[in-house]
Amino acid sequence: MRVDEMKRLLAGIPFAVFTLSAFLATRSDAKLETIEQVIPGVWFRQGDLDQYGHCNNIVIEMKDYLLVVDANYPSGARALMADIKTISSKPVKFVFDTHHHGDHAYGNPLWTQAGATTFAYRGVAEEMRRYEPARWRADAARRKDVAELNLDTAEPPRQTFDQSPYVIDDGSRRVEFYFFGWAHTRGDGFVYLPKEQVLCTGDAVTNGPFNGMGDGYVANWPKVVHRARQLKVKYVLPAHGPSGGTEILAGEEQFLTTIYGTVKKAIGQGKRLEDLVEMKDGQPVKAKLQLADAVQHWVGSFYPGQISDIYQEIAQAKPRGEITGGK
Repeated sequence: MRVDEMKRLLAGIPFAVFTLSAFLATRSDAKLETIEQVIPGVWFRQGDLDQYGHCNNIVIEMKDYLLVVDANYPSGARALMADIKTISSKPVKFVFDTHHHGDHAYGNPLWTQAGATTFAYRGVAEEMRRYEPARWRADAARRKDVAELNLDTAEPPRQTFDQSPYVIDDGSRRVEFYFFGWAHTRGDGFVYLPKEQVLCTGDAVTNGPFNGMGDGYVANWPKVVHRARQLKVKYVLPAHGPSGGTEILAGEEQFLTTIYGTVKKAIGQGKRLEDLVEMKDGQPVKAKLQLADAVQHWVGSFYPGQISDIYQEIAQAKPRGEITGGK
């Protein structure tokens, strides 16, 4: 999640149809900043985005070590390290960055200092080269946990891969790492446990109104989610929002398809951006465009910005991330 998207949050049919009340019940039962076992050997820790800016983390137990999904912010990394001590005496050997945003990768130095190897799809390192050190410095100016590391820029993953899936198999458990295409970022990684049918989605799939689109390719994003849905999945562990099942994947795809199609239709009718969102000081602050009730679980404070991002992507005929960061 980008710094400017966090500011927006703080400021402001092949698809199944689901009831909002069911999702809200799931959200209300969630325990933030608490690690809980999903299945034997797999733990889920839902980060508190509003208070700390943390993403969710997943811990996967292998025979002789642990694998962590997402480095988090430094404060989130420290909190997870403390929680890990309560569930296992095994060392963390690998930390997988699902993408380059600060709440997923800025904790990298703490993990490598602790002896772990950080790794990611190659697009994550490429995105860091594209956007750093500007974003690191912006976060250091507003976050004590980033500033106190006294580093000039973000630490990229120590290893990358470009063949999907990349596989780690120690004989006790097989873990597959996928890149299905440009969605939330150009490096979006998924983590899949085929035997256990567990899918960790990063920010490519969230359970709630957390879809930052500024670095994304919104036209392609639903296709990425659809590819992920082809895996045999029982447990979905998103990077924001509670864990759940395949309804999260289906609902995310439906939301992305709906919002993109609605904005595209409005543009086809000759609507201007100002007809779709209220602007203040050059920033979208209030949406005038309504979406169907079926996707309201994914509609929140980001919504005006999402409309603006999609409008720009369509109007300029290029992925929104290219508008932000170039090719």
